[in-house]
Amino acid sequence: MPPLKDEVARLPPAALAEAERMARQDGKLSAALAHPLERRRILTLLASGAIAGPLGRCDPGAADRHLYSAAEAPEGIVPGRTERFATAHLLEGHARGIVVTHRMGRPLKVEGNPGHPASLGGTDPFAQAALFDLYDPDRASGPLQGGEPVAPARVATMFAALRADLAASRGRGFRILTEPLTSPSLGRMLDTVLARWPEARWHQHAPLPRSAAFAGAMAAYGKPLSVLPNPAAADVILGLDSDLLDAWPWQLPAARGFASRRNPVRAPMSRVYAIEPTPSLLGLQADHRFAVGSVELHRIAGLLAAGLLQGAVPADGPPWLVPLLSDLKDHHGRALVHVGPHQPAALHALCHAMNAALGAPGNTLTLCAPALHHPVDPGTDLRDLVEDMAAGKVETLLVLGGNPCFIAPDFLAALGRVRRAIAACDAPNETALACGWYVPLAHAMEAWSDARALDGTAGICQPQLRPLYAGQNPLSVLGQCLEAVPDSRAWLRATWRDRLPDDRAWQAALAAGVIAGTTFPTLAATLRPAAASTGMAGTGMAGTGTAGASPGLDVSFRADARLGDGQYANNPWLQELPDPLTKTAWDNPLRLPPRLAGRLHARDGDLVTLGIGDRRVTLPCWIVPGQAEGCVVATLGQGRRTGSTARGVGTDLYPLRLARGAVDIRRVGGRREVACTMGQAEMTAEAGDILRRIDLSDFQAGARPDHVGGDGSLYHRAPPGPAAWAMSIDLNACIGCNACVTACQVENNIPVVGREEVLRGRVMHWIRIDRYETGSFSAFQPVLCMQCEQAPCETVCPVGATVHDAEGLNGMVYNRCVGTRFCSNNCPYKVRRFNYFAFAAEERRPPASRNPDVTVRGRGVMEKCSFCLQRIAAARVAHDRDGVPEHAETACQAACPTRAISFGDLNDAQAEVRARKRSPLDYALLPEQNTRPRVTYEARVSNRNPAAGT
Repeated sequence: MPPLKDEVARLPPAALAEAERMARQDGKLSAALAHPLERRRILTLLASGAIAGPLGRCDPGAADRHLYSAAEAPEGIVPGRTERFATAHLLEGHARGIVVTHRMGRPLKVEGNPGHPASLGGTDPFAQAALFDLYDPDRASGPLQGGEPVAPARVATMFAALRADLAASRGRGFRILTEPLTSPSLGRMLDTVLARWPEARWHQHAPLPRSAAFAGAMAAYGKPLSVLPNPAAADVILGLDSDLLDAWPWQLPAARGFASRRNPVRAPMSRVYAIEPTPSLLGLQADHRFAVGSVELHRIAGLLAAGLLQGAVPADGPPWLVPLLSDLKDHHGRALVHVGPHQPAALHALCHAMNAALGAPGNTLTLCAPALHHPVDPGTDLRDLVEDMAAGKVETLLVLGGNPCFIAPDFLAALGRVRRAIAACDAPNETALACGWYVPLAHAMEAWSDARALDGTAGICQPQLRPLYAGQNPLSVLGQCLEAVPDSRAWLRATWRDRLPDDRAWQAALAAGVIAGTTFPTLAATLRPAAASTGMAGTGMAGTGTAGASPGLDVSFRADARLGDGQYANNPWLQELPDPLTKTAWDNPLRLPPRLAGRLHARDGDLVTLGIGDRRVTLPCWIVPGQAEGCVVATLGQGRRTGSTARGVGTDLYPLRLARGAVDIRRVGGRREVACTMGQAEMTAEAGDILRRIDLSDFQAGARPDHVGGDGSLYHRAPPGPAAWAMSIDLNACIGCNACVTACQVENNIPVVGREEVLRGRVMHWIRIDRYETGSFSAFQPVLCMQCEQAPCETVCPVGATVHDAEGLNGMVYNRCVGTRFCSNNCPYKVRRFNYFAFAAEERRPPASRNPDVTVRGRGVMEKCSFCLQRIAAARVAHDRDGVPEHAETACQAACPTRAISFGDLNDAQAEVRARKRSPLDYALLPEQNTRPRVTYEARVSNRNPAAGT
């Protein structure tokens, strides 16, 4: 063992001095300095610095007595009772209100905030799965320098040196890179830093920026605007490669409004057209969907604009174009045209002109100021930064959130020219490891913040617990560029001092999740005269997500519907979630249209090479019915190089996104099996009685889908019990977004099984969403345990593990189940899941994140949907204790943004589910089996235009 004095000599002087300084401040350790230095005492001093260093203390709000760690028992909390706190979940920087349910101080479940205009009580899979990211053991527990752990004191010293450099240069060479943000408080902090160091610059980046929408609004109105579609007011909707129902900041209210007009029993039914190169959620719900390539899409848009703006009659368009044009004109003031972000700016400008001609502003859409702090084009802003980095103009770079090294390969190449690079993010991702310094950020549920929704509505994001992994508030990290680090909570209160002047107003805003009076006013913007001509002149342009000079072949880069741009790739709940369109999981195969796959002699899973210019990537392919000929879709977000779950999964396609040149696709030898929960044969087979549909004209003429027939059983039915729990699912409202699947997984402790087990068909989800594609008709159908009154599973169980109660619930007694799987064989709906292995014990999910009201199942038992029996029991307890109405809501019902799922007690005359089951569209799945399921469906109705053909 080396002499002690040699070990002391090798200690960094700054670290030793800082540790001694803090030890003197700490009365408990002051006596240690009086003793000769020992190896153990040196480690004690350094550990003291690591625990109580300036970075750990830079946020006094972290010591707020209203916050508790998961290990402390909060005062005033009754064991077994839940508490709920409002906050927000961010998507593309914009807020969507959520309510987090706590049990004994631990966040356990996310629900939508019904009082927030951007959620209306619904959620998406990203918000539901945020709890795994909160408890993710991959999150860093401390700062890194050069990839090695260091004491927080070293980081504080680094920021002190940075401030000295900034003071000497007035900020020259200092750059701050963030994602687009809507936080007024963080924006105020940025403005304060930039005012203090006037030669510093702030840049923004987004993996898939909505640059085209931004530029289109500038071309149409001369200023950036936010467009808020209102499908509830539209009789006719036209989507041009639209993402109206996909993941974007206004998805939830748009989906709610869309669904409110799709069931003719409850409201006059709208008509939906979709013109798109690849299937979208809107396209699969459309009454008429036309698959066209990008070039043809731009030509058709030009013809539509000429007809709407100039009165021209399209002479060389497809036969359905004139009826579509007439339908839009006939519904002036009640029509809506929506363009997705993948299309060029010229098409967005043209869309603004068409909507103005249709009288949409103020009726079917609203224009307002953007919620972003200093809105710019993030794509252009990032390119400017990369150019300056490559030119050696950047001395210090502070990356606050995001992962630019993964999404922008040229950024990683230029990073080597930066002398001091600091990455502050909530997990050690590719950017964190590439930068010299890494500072862990707190999760959004651990930090004080605020954020605006797309319509400007602001809310306070309150922390749900103290940081679990020593993460820092972004306000505090950025504040270290100043001489004094502010208290983040006090900084927020100062931001909203005018609107929330006292504690009563502050507490009311926290409880509501919104700050009253912050919604932006509607703008009556005037369309520029040149907007239409500029748009029509540019309709031949390629989309911003399109690459390629090869005639007839177009590559479109899209975000993964489950993983976004890749920020959720380390979340196993989302990795195993089936893609809404392809039903694939744990991969991102290249999506090919059927004819192109036929020319390549390629089947699902065959390896192909995608080349653009001099760059090539090899990955499996997947055939997508309904995709336009010549259109190839590459989904981004997979192929990460960090994270226990994300590492090595899928293929990184970001390097191809910036490539230019000819597009080439070739089939190569070999295969990579792609995990899929529903095969092509099932998806394209005739649904028959499984998914029933009817045309609106036939429905209005008196036609009906078959109803649940009478009781054909030879056995006497038991009289109804004290309650009769039942569910109705509206197939007209289900958009296949998967929010219900993720919510069920979180609520019921459903384990992740992994790619290999999904390949074997052993997925454990209690709800599956089947997709059917038959000719011009597509639809989604959620399938779960039908809770049969005459359940065929019960009669074959040799140990009585599957039982029926007086309220109509088909239960499972897990400690009786011996795994014969007879019940699964006898179930006509195939909704039972067998736990082949100890999946719950092997998954990375921390035990603290599990719902304590639901049994964690072990190996060798059968499991299925239970109608969230624990929630029914909780509602009954609340009724007996407090006298409140006995109202239970299942996890899937609560999460659904379109309210497609209705659940309740059929004995309650006021229950919505009872009214839905009286609908003339109501039908039971496989009624010939005479199982009398408590789950029924409302048949899909199509509002087709006879003149538009098929």
